[in-house]
Amino acid sequence: MSENPPLLEFPCAYPIKVIGNGGAELRERVIEVMRIHAGDFDESIITERASSEGRFVSVTVTITATGKPQLDRIFADLKATGIVKMVL
Repeated sequence: MSENPPLLEFPCAYPIKVIGNGGAELRERVIEVMRIHAGDFDESIITERASSEGRFVSVTVTITATGKPQLDRIFADLKATGIVKMVL
């Protein structure tokens, strides 16, 4: 039997979209988590977008992902902030 090829080959550019309650606090928390787990990301290309009603904001950051364990830690830490509703 042949194995399926991996879905991603690491390291790779990996966009992470974080959706949470609006405001600057979400962006700051996302940056804090990314600095811990992916210190070499480019903060200048972070994008933000408010929902149509302004209740939520999405923050998208692209990091150089080194593997699934790193991504799992990032997702867990983002969800643990209490202001993040979803991580994609």
